[in-house]
Amino acid sequence: MIEPRFRALFFTLFALFALYGTSFTVIGATLPMILADFHWTYLATGFVLAAGAVTYFLSTFAAGYLIKHWGVKPTILLGLVLDVAGLSFFAATPDPLINTLLTTLIGVGQGCIEVGVNWSTVRIDTRHTGRPMNLMHGAFAVGAILGPLAVSLLIHNDLAWTAVYRGMALIFALLAVLTLSTALPPNTTDQTVANDEPPGNPSANPAYWLSFCALFLYVGVELGVSNWVAEYFVVVFDYSTAASALLVSLFWTGLLAGRFGVPLFYRGARHDAALIGLSSLAAIAVVLLTLLGYATPNAVTDNAGRLLVFLAGLGCSIYYPAVITLLGKCFPHAQSQVIGFAATGGGVGAFVFPFLMSAMAQRWGIRAGFAVYGVFAVAMTVVAVWLVIVAAKGDTVINRPGE
Repeated sequence: MIEPRFRALFFTLFALFALYGTSFTVIGATLPMILADFHWTYLATGFVLAAGAVTYFLSTFAAGYLIKHWGVKPTILLGLVLDVAGLSFFAATPDPLINTLLTTLIGVGQGCIEVGVNWSTVRIDTRHTGRPMNLMHGAFAVGAILGPLAVSLLIHNDLAWTAVYRGMALIFALLAVLTLSTALPPNTTDQTVANDEPPGNPSANPAYWLSFCALFLYVGVELGVSNWVAEYFVVVFDYSTAASALLVSLFWTGLLAGRFGVPLFYRGARHDAALIGLSSLAAIAVVLLTLLGYATPNAVTDNAGRLLVFLAGLGCSIYYPAVITLLGKCFPHAQSQVIGFAATGGGVGAFVFPFLMSAMAQRWGIRAGFAVYGVFAVAMTVVAVWLVIVAAKGDTVINRPGE
């Protein structure tokens, strides 16, 4: 799946993206301790978290242009330095303002790493199979699972929960040193791609805007289901809080299974069809999970609900990496800018959807709030179909035999 000349680079990026995934979940995992020890209000907590979300999606947009003009290595190193600075001092003081500034640094760093790693992985995938990108985003899922586990181990062993931030800062610093000595892909046009898209303004192509919408919807659905499925099962199926927490792991297990399973076991050339098929699976699973919430809880609905949570994760698994891979083929002359813009859509979705879900659940109940994710999961699939159709018109190699 990975050409020998790119394997060292791929494993470096894989380790970096796994730690990057950890940085996305570790603040949420430590939030109960933050609230208990620092006595923050929910409003202050919201500002601290929102600052990182805003600077993340702004920096993903900017990172595309930084890669174009600076190169990918300086862009990733900038992200690493900012994350090291933010994580070294986050939660060292209870002052919400200082911690807001630190999450701002972390958010900018995450955006630079997101676009830099995605762009580099597109360049590694010279055969345009999409498999390296799926594996890379599997690393993110691994990190997202390991972060909360690390926090749990620290607490279980009576260690300071803030140690997880210092440990992550140290590993990011080591990865920065490793990145300095690693040869990253050059910022040149991929001449192996038979594509008629001229070097001009990529926004003239509908795929540019569709990619933003696709990742906006996808990230909103992925994070929404992950964040709310535990509470949904407590309210709807009368689960205990301990049992419901396992459903979050079940969702990410399905997602991880797809990100590693598809590149390992799928040998077909129709990766656009795989994107549509798995996205449809996610939409069906979330819609059925919503409808199941109106049935009488019993053993059958419990088992069906758990299965649907796993299938929702499996359906979501290749959406993000497949969209990024598709963009790499559609825009060989402007890969960094387009990937940055698409990632910005994901960042905006991560910022907007929690507010939308909270408002819906507060006004009409969690069943209605969860139904919103069903609607957007269907919309996510529709946009994926549209994107594949548009990309196929301008990219003659998407379905080339033997690819």
